[in-house]
Amino acid sequence: MPPSDRILSRLLALHPKRIDLTLGRVLRLLGRLSNPEDHLPPVIHIAGTNGKGSTLAFIGAMLRAAGYLVHVYISPHLVRFHERIRLGGDEGAPIDEDSLALLLGECERVNAGAPITFFEITTAAALLAFSREPADYVLLETGLGGRLDATNVIAKPALTLITPISHDHHEFLGDSLAGIAREKAGIMKKNVPVITGPQLPEADEVLAAEAARIGARHLRYGEDWQVYEQHGRLIYQDMSGLMDLPLPGLKGRHQLMNAGLAIAAIRALGPTRMDEPALEQGLKGASWPGRLQRLTGALARLVPEGAELWLDGGHNPAAGQVLAETMAGMEEKSSKPLVLIVGMLANKDMAGFLAPFQGLISHVVTLTIPGEDNAADAGDLAALAAGLGFSVVAAADLTHAVRTAAGLRKGGAARILIAGSLYLAGQVLAADQK
Repeated sequence: MPPSDRILSRLLALHPKRIDLTLGRVLRLLGRLSNPEDHLPPVIHIAGTNGKGSTLAFIGAMLRAAGYLVHVYISPHLVRFHERIRLGGDEGAPIDEDSLALLLGECERVNAGAPITFFEITTAAALLAFSREPADYVLLETGLGGRLDATNVIAKPALTLITPISHDHHEFLGDSLAGIAREKAGIMKKNVPVITGPQLPEADEVLAAEAARIGARHLRYGEDWQVYEQHGRLIYQDMSGLMDLPLPGLKGRHQLMNAGLAIAAIRALGPTRMDEPALEQGLKGASWPGRLQRLTGALARLVPEGAELWLDGGHNPAAGQVLAETMAGMEEKSSKPLVLIVGMLANKDMAGFLAPFQGLISHVVTLTIPGEDNAADAGDLAALAAGLGFSVVAAADLTHAVRTAAGLRKGGAARILIAGSLYLAGQVLAADQK
């Protein structure tokens, strides 16, 4: 076991709850570390329900294409924890093992056994790393919510972004969309521009009111900027003019909005070396594993020739809607029967995620996410899907699920989508890389 894994295992035991939203513990530790959060390059802080990672991927790719060094902090990781911390000098590559082990060890020693959640102490480690390595920008993704998220310790970021808000993590953020929006709006800061993506009216009203209350310049989708597809091109427009750009390289119709939010962020930042070729390169070159990613490795070799195997970590009703729309678009261009392999956590809205696929998929294959205490049982998922009218098979494990999905369509090769959980996505990527 690598040294960092041993330290991470110990850090998991420092607090009885995996999630416990407050800023007191992380601020205490940061103070003992000489407040690295006060010694960072300009920070772009992002919250929201869906699209945070993809939006940051576009921003990072655009900035790097223009020659800027960019630190990135994301969560959760898919295969290895190292993915969460990316240093600018390595062109966005995950932090190396030796550096990570040293950082985590230092934070563990300074914390001296005090209660602190895993996310809080690892966030402190990331901020410490970013304070010690030169870069031009830091891209900082919230873990959950915003107001009390451990990343919300930056007194004056350069910019805040809020992607579309929908229902998720109700056990921590509540069932009210307005209440969730208030938590996300907690990353806004006085005199710091905030750019918001498309929002449902209830969330949009809250975000606009909070921006006005604290004195943050609010750039809203549909009023201050917009993006759309026209003749196979991405058209972006704001008060400064119109841009005609290539479509994003990341798959899915929803990536158009994520790319537009990224462009709006770049335009609001106004980096001096940014030009249209850098935007184009960033749009086409951005990558984000586990988000509508076509698999080509070991798992893909289990399906017959002509079949397609796709992966997405989407796990809430809004993500289900977007995925269903994207799969319908693929069906229009190239007709193949669609089979959904789904594994989810038990606290997710499983019916809400599956409902948009009604009438679109031929079969559902369910599985229990291995190694996850809170995983929904494959049999329970199957019963729920059957109740929604789907033809369902419960699989014993991931390999069985892929083989089963591939064999359900005897008359032709299927398009198979694995979805429902980022935890499942990580295990799928690890298995496909073998």
